[in-house]
Amino acid sequence: MAEETLASLRSLMASHYPPLDALVVPSEDYHQSEYVSARDKRREFVSGFNGSAGLALITANEALLWTDGRYFLQAEKQLSNEWKLMRVGEDPTVDIWMADNLASNAAIGVDPWCISVDTAQKWERAFAKKQQKLIQTATNLVDEVWTSRPPPETNPVVVQPLEFAGRSVEDKLKDLREELMQEKTRAIVLTALDEVAWLYNVRGSDVDYSPVVHAYAIVTSAAAFFYVDKRKVSSEVSSYMEKNGIEVRDYGEVSSDAALLASNKLSYANAAKENAHDISQNPNDLIWVDPGSCFALYSKLNLDKVFLHSSPLALAKALKNPVEIEGLKNAHIRDGAAVVQYLVWLDKQMQEIYGASGYFVDSEVNKNDKSRTGKLTEVSVSDKLEEFRASKEHFRGLSFPTISSVGPNGAVIHYSPEPETCAELDPNSMYLFDSGAQYVDGTTDITRTVHFGKPTSHEKACYTAVLKGHIGLGNARFPNGTTGHVLDVLARIPLWKDGLDYRHGTGHGIGSYLNVHEGPHQISFRPAARNVPLQPSMTVTDEPGYYEDGNFGIRLENVLVVKEAETKFNFGNKGYLSFEHITWAPYQTKLMDLSLLVREEVEWLNKYHYRCREILAPFLDTSEMEWLKKATEPVLA
Repeated sequence: MAEETLASLRSLMASHYPPLDALVVPSEDYHQSEYVSARDKRREFVSGFNGSAGLALITANEALLWTDGRYFLQAEKQLSNEWKLMRVGEDPTVDIWMADNLASNAAIGVDPWCISVDTAQKWERAFAKKQQKLIQTATNLVDEVWTSRPPPETNPVVVQPLEFAGRSVEDKLKDLREELMQEKTRAIVLTALDEVAWLYNVRGSDVDYSPVVHAYAIVTSAAAFFYVDKRKVSSEVSSYMEKNGIEVRDYGEVSSDAALLASNKLSYANAAKENAHDISQNPNDLIWVDPGSCFALYSKLNLDKVFLHSSPLALAKALKNPVEIEGLKNAHIRDGAAVVQYLVWLDKQMQEIYGASGYFVDSEVNKNDKSRTGKLTEVSVSDKLEEFRASKEHFRGLSFPTISSVGPNGAVIHYSPEPETCAELDPNSMYLFDSGAQYVDGTTDITRTVHFGKPTSHEKACYTAVLKGHIGLGNARFPNGTTGHVLDVLARIPLWKDGLDYRHGTGHGIGSYLNVHEGPHQISFRPAARNVPLQPSMTVTDEPGYYEDGNFGIRLENVLVVKEAETKFNFGNKGYLSFEHITWAPYQTKLMDLSLLVREEVEWLNKYHYRCREILAPFLDTSEMEWLKKATEPVLA
């Protein structure tokens, strides 16, 4: 299959005008999304690699796949012999590789809807030294050979009620238009699915795990447009849009409307009455485009009249309003109860089926009992976890594919088990599960690592180092203006002391019934983490880890809310910030080497566990609560 696909693509590349020396197949869809719908998984189709991040490059005689450290092991397993794995951070970047390895004047093809403006511009700069050219293909060549490509989604647009959104569309549009005027722009083109959903207070189900709808938006000082497949818009939603001064147009019209906008000829019918003055009265001439927006729409504009700058909605969306914060807290409480119920069930199953000593007892597996029957797999137990979540109020689905990984699979950072090939649970091995859900009032993301047998001293030492980093970051206090790039080291120091580390960032923002990965801020060693400082009411995860290839993986993750901190002093009158944990589930004390914890860490752990008992009690039955009490008993250093 891989050989046939590559051969068909190479044939199309050769017959293209101009002939293409290389074809780039990104992971992203027409909105530069991290998670994409089934019909947009073009890179997975051509390469066989199904991680969420990666880029394929096909030349006349080579096929290369770039991905980051989360997916090295997974890609090694999934790529066929026709493909070469390029490791981000170790091998040359794709633009440098193309510039160095392709011939002078080479034509490199890409679907301009699938790459961002900044990516395209970066490549064009790299290509300039050898007069290589980036060719925007008129159609997506992968789609031409993908005969079994799934049909478009036609799932309905749903209004997110104000009781969960916390702010009206009217208020959001007012703030956005003020930003447009402040930056001397007359319009903004929005392509990110979560930004469109957040601005218009709508949700959908076009993309698995993300409650978004495939749509674009254009907002001017007088009008607002929503570009969507109209089959998804009910009469109620249509009325809602009209009431809010939003004109609904067909999804495909955004391309021609962008060109009309550039020439100041974009007409509108349903501008909000309070803004119903002619667009031409706006004295500004620039159009705002986020550098992460799709290159195709950017190319429709007069490039000297574009204000290329991060979307103001990214930060506005990240700064949660009080209703969103309350919803996130409530969602995480229900989610924490589901995780505890899962651990109670799994503990019992591991003992009954495998003779494991269990969650609490640190001893060898009982191998003498031959009467046990049954089997647990990575997939069957993750399905059970989903059942517990699905029983909770406001549940709408998972927020990403559950990472349910036993032993060596835990070292594959974003491991995704498949029913046909997944591992059976092993009482002698670590078990890592990273999971989350979409609730109408919030999105969740939590990771715990457990052992149901007798962990080795090395496993305990590694787990404790990860826990120390997790606690160290979560307890940080820092001045206003601090970025996640500065804080990232706090989670790594305990690991570095033993010469250990991990290949991923430490924290990402999380949406309010939106994407589980949200910017613009992050906690990471990557340069992008320097761009936006942490601010009160942002959410961010705290998830250090350690992964030992061929043996095990460890990760611990909570969601935090940034808040103002009370400090004894206030140097420079900057004001100081701290974090509030909103995730509630126990850490396995059996996996800890308590001698490695200092007094402050033990005090924090005991206080957190006490709060777990207190907060989750109303959602658990008697037996579940007894288990939680035992799991959260105070420890001594």
